[in-house]
Amino acid sequence: MSIKDILKTIVNEEASDIFIVAGRSLTYKVHGHLRSYNNDSDILKPQDCFSLISEIYELAGNRGLKNLESTGDDDFSFTLPDAARFRVNAFKQRGSLSAVIRVIAFDNLHPEKLKIPNEIIDFPLKHKKGLVLITGPAGSGKSTTLACMIDKINNEREAHIITLEDPIEYLHYHKKSIVSQREIISDTESYLTALRASLRESPDVILLGEMRDPETISVAMTAAETGHLVLSTLHTIGAANTIERIIDAFPPNQQHQIYIQLSMVLQMVVSQQLVDTTEGKRVPAFEIMKLNPAIRNNIRERNLQSIENFIATGEKEGMILMNRSLANLVKNGIITEETAYSSTTNPENLERELYFLNK
Repeated sequence: MSIKDILKTIVNEEASDIFIVAGRSLTYKVHGHLRSYNNDSDILKPQDCFSLISEIYELAGNRGLKNLESTGDDDFSFTLPDAARFRVNAFKQRGSLSAVIRVIAFDNLHPEKLKIPNEIIDFPLKHKKGLVLITGPAGSGKSTTLACMIDKINNEREAHIITLEDPIEYLHYHKKSIVSQREIISDTESYLTALRASLRESPDVILLGEMRDPETISVAMTAAETGHLVLSTLHTIGAANTIERIIDAFPPNQQHQIYIQLSMVLQMVVSQQLVDTTEGKRVPAFEIMKLNPAIRNNIRERNLQSIENFIATGEKEGMILMNRSLANLVKNGIITEETAYSSTTNPENLERELYFLNK
């Protein structure tokens, strides 16, 4: 069977990731659980991996293997019509080629099905400038949340949306907005170069795939400061941790200015993770922090320890702590208490949340 047929079959089983690694059968992940394609005895040899990965490169517009063979790593994406879009990371391991393929479903931009709150999806329509951050560990659905936000803007607002991604995951077609999608390396040399150039391209909304270094963070904040809406991601858990990560990216002599600038441009931080449900699937849990005067003042004064208290008391403004989100999922029978405790960074606080919700 060709890799095209294999991919189509696996997509129909709602897979999220596919693994091509020598020494194991072709494996894919469904709702966080690994499954073997065909059977465990059908072990992939290095030559099998090379053949499968070569076919994938052919599907990706006959992309050359030169970059993979010379550097040992390669990132790209491609589309199979009537199946899905795929994000590929190909790499060398123990002398053979391997690949991990992320499945990006065409019909995945339905926030209600994905359980993404309206507070998140509607936010970019109410706030047309500033910095919005979607955070969480790898594989937590950050790109999907951002894509849903972009789709909402595209459907309801006349704007020029520029996305800078490595690689492009979701394809957005022009609707009410104009959407320009640029892929790092193939369309531009780096995030920083593309971000600086985007400020001369009459943007209203800029999606920055990841804030990787102080220079990129600085330009992103400047873009937000000058009247653009900037959406981006960080691999952090929790709103306060996100702010600390941004500040720590800069040398000490610049941090005072960054606190002040961040307090002015930051509009919302969403922290998310995927947790196992009682039905064997996965559901997102969210922490939402919206910047009100009290939180802005605390950031300006470097008093990040109080931020969780302001989020906890800000439910009427659409804010929620991660532990409250987990406790709500337990109360509604969607996840178990054991799952909630394994997903929290503050078990004592979660215990209090569960107690009060069950009273």
